[in-house]
This record gives sequence, structure tokens and C-alpha cells, in this order.
Amino acid sequence: MSDYINGLNNSYLNSQYSPSVSELKDKITDTDFSKATEEELMEACKSFEQYFIEQAFKGMEKMVPKDEDESTMGYYEMFKDKLYEKYAESATDRGDGIGIAKMLFEQMKRNYNL
Repeated sequence: MSDYINGLNNSYLNSQYSPSVSELKDKITDTDFSKATEEELMEACKSFEQYFIEQAFKGMEKMVPKDEDESTMGYYEMFKDKLYEKYAESATDRGDGIGIAKMLFEQMKRNYNL
């Protein structure tokens, strides 16, 4: 029964966060960055960096062996996607983040002659 509930929670949470991916994709593909201000361009670059870091955390988690004890998984399994999102947000907001946003920003400034 608890496996069924965990499966429902995971499918619910995954469906809740997938719109943010499509929103990011739409924002990047539908925006004409040649008319963007530097602040708008940097915000788009930071959004990409945050998404990249979040995906890296999810990939790293797949490398960790799973504990079969269900009592330790509970809330962590339910909220791990949100936790990774917050970790990525925190990593991006600190200083220059990991540098992806800054490099992407500089490249886009050159491409769009800003």
C-alpha cells in the first residue's frame, strides 16, 4: 500500500514541476533577446543555470544506492524534487553561481550586440 501511495506522490510531484520546464523552454525559444535588456538576458541565463544544476542533482541522486527501508524514505521521497529546486536556486543566487549563467550571458551579449 505504501508503495502505491509513494508512486502517486511521485507522479503528482513530477506533474507539478514539469510545467516549469516547459515554461522555461517557451521563455527561451519565444523571446527575441535582441530587444532584451541586460537584466532580462541575465535572468534568462540564471534560469537556465538553475535548471541545469537541478538536473545535475537529480542525476547524482540516481548514482546513490537506494535504502530498502521504507521508514527512512517517507517525506524525502515526496519533496526531493522541491529540495533539489531550492538547492539549485541557492547555488545560482550565490555570487556568480557556478559560472554558466555568466558565460552564457557574455556570449549572448556578443551575439545580440548588447
